[in-house]
Amino acid sequence: MAPPVVRGTAAWKYFGDFRDALLAGQVLVLQVAHPVVAAGVREHSDYTEDPWTRLMRTVASLSIYVYGGTAGARVEAARLRSLHRSFTGVSGGRRYSALDPAAYAWVHATLVKAPVDAQRFFGRPLNRSELDEYYAQMCGIGRLLGVRERDLPPDWAAFEHYYDSMVARFGTNPTIDALFETFRTVRKPIGRLPDLWWRPVQNGQLFLIRATLPPAFRAQLGLQWTDRDQRRFERFALVVRTLATPIPAGLRTAPMRWVGKLNVWFRAHPKAYQRLVGGNGPGATPKP
Repeated sequence: MAPPVVRGTAAWKYFGDFRDALLAGQVLVLQVAHPVVAAGVREHSDYTEDPWTRLMRTVASLSIYVYGGTAGARVEAARLRSLHRSFTGVSGGRRYSALDPAAYAWVHATLVKAPVDAQRFFGRPLNRSELDEYYAQMCGIGRLLGVRERDLPPDWAAFEHYYDSMVARFGTNPTIDALFETFRTVRKPIGRLPDLWWRPVQNGQLFLIRATLPPAFRAQLGLQWTDRDQRRFERFALVVRTLATPIPAGLRTAPMRWVGKLNVWFRAHPKAYQRLVGGNGPGATPKP
């Protein structure tokens, strides 16, 4: 049985670490590399038209998984499964569903792996006991979200083998191409933000995607990576590691934890969510 996610445990310390945000683009690319996920996103997502609202809702949902308590995770899982139940269609002559067990497990797997990679790149790698605890906790959360137990490897070593073998099967697809185009052309989240400030953010995000994707998959996508790029990334990672690692875990995770608490409140007050944010977000009651 997975240990509960409470203050000081591995999932509490690492899942909401602000450095995880540096891998947001990498996670999105790896998720839509799965053909079923790619088809569902291409036909049912509005991320290219309104990426910032989509991003805020995704962050809100993620925060509930780990920091909203078991009850919060159960309600959010019911909402997500209800939402995705209608995401079906035909791609390449084959029917697909967003709730396809293997695809659903893969999306969860990318979220499990990202915080571990963030610490490897920008912090201190998790030791074996932390990895064991973290993985057990994230498997527990996956089961709450409806990921079948047989679709999650039994331990971290088996998970790494599963993850690497999945990535080795992927290649480019139209959804990945559209995602990169969105990264290059996405409008500013704040209209008055000067272009002089916004362009480095866009370029930096694309650079971080290239830097943190598995090297073989990066090459498969035709993304250039040079020794100079590697040195530049290592300098950036050193700066982040030096500045962020001394910060206590409670402060590094505070933004995500507070978002989680806020959305638990929104869940209890759905009308407030609809007035402030709009749509059926974490506060909405899922339809039967």
